[in-house]
Amino acid sequence: MPIDRRRFLEAAAAANILLVKPDILRGSARNSAVRLALLGCGGRGTGVAQSFIENTDAQLVGIADLFADALEKARPKLDAASAKRGKPAIEEKLIFRGPDAVAQAVASPAIDAVYIATPPYFHPEHLELAVLAGKHVYVEKPVAVDVPGTYHVRRLGQIAAGKLSLAVGFQLRHSTPYRELKKRLDAGALGDLICGLAYYYAGNIPRPEWPNATPTERRLRNWIFDRTLSGDIIVEQNIHLIDTTNWFFGMLPVAASGSCGKRGRVDSGDCSSHYNVTYTYPNDVHITLTSTQFIKGSWEVDMRYYGTKASAEANYGRPVRITGGTRWNFPGLGTDAEVMKNSAVAATGAFKGALEDADPQKERAFIDSITSGHFLNEAADGADAAVSAILGREAATAGRQITWAEVQQPAGKWESGIDIRHL
Repeated sequence: MPIDRRRFLEAAAAANILLVKPDILRGSARNSAVRLALLGCGGRGTGVAQSFIENTDAQLVGIADLFADALEKARPKLDAASAKRGKPAIEEKLIFRGPDAVAQAVASPAIDAVYIATPPYFHPEHLELAVLAGKHVYVEKPVAVDVPGTYHVRRLGQIAAGKLSLAVGFQLRHSTPYRELKKRLDAGALGDLICGLAYYYAGNIPRPEWPNATPTERRLRNWIFDRTLSGDIIVEQNIHLIDTTNWFFGMLPVAASGSCGKRGRVDSGDCSSHYNVTYTYPNDVHITLTSTQFIKGSWEVDMRYYGTKASAEANYGRPVRITGGTRWNFPGLGTDAEVMKNSAVAATGAFKGALEDADPQKERAFIDSITSGHFLNEAADGADAAVSAILGREAATAGRQITWAEVQQPAGKWESGIDIRHL
């Protein structure tokens, strides 16, 4: 459960993050390269770490994971990416293995910032370790799988404010086509927003069966299939569409209703195969989210919004446009990229089309915030997005309308029943 502010302030003071000099917070010395560590060496984590190497001045100096084979798989890819850009390889002393890997990584004075790509269930805990150790943090979405976890993240954001950069992995906000569309939405291009549709039609994400693993180890390795560890597909995957809608229009939902189910899934987990949720926003605006994670063949992600003057569309591939009223179309996207037909590749974030520059732009913004001293703090936005997604999940699970105020008063923190020290 969330801990009180006094304990947070005492812990922060003990960690010296309120007192350290700005030069130290920005790296080992003013204007030097930020030394970054990857925490969680799965497909998404390794891919984004490679992107940090390729698209920023940061050096990837450390990696941490519970499983040794994950480290062994990620290390050569990351070292190869660094070598291409004249950056150093990862030293053996900055490779952290086992149940204490994250704690050991954030305690290292050779690391300035961390990218948290561990299973979402552990994000609040790992974010706390990083912030109280005085590290800048880029944490993947969702920031939490339950509402108590979002409270925790908000308070960590209060501790970090003005002292550390705390970024959340909502890279869609940095896509150039989406940013151009938002400018027009902010200027009133749609008139009064009335309703919308967002859909994320994806296939099942292939993962190994791990036949020799214990049930607990299998849950951790295939956390994407585990409802408690991932938050379910609406919180772990569809949250991008929910956050982007919140950002496009500068508002949060007030209620949600919907349905979900598990038919069609082929893995051994307990996540849903589909969601159909209608969100009610202020001024009686209704946005329907529909999603899958089981279909065969091609997949697609799109957001469409309808106002009194015009309509807008933000596709992951193409188009990104406004029709009716003052027409506008983001140029140069061409036809759908081949990667959009491959759910397995896209699940790691390897997008083209409208999102081609989203990750690089987001990563540059994070590193630049550290070196400039203009620290980012996206904890509140991350928590708002997570609560919005949880609202849809709880409404669909209950089969009735649930309000924002109601979901903010949960029964308690989710418990995984996992002790990583006893695998």
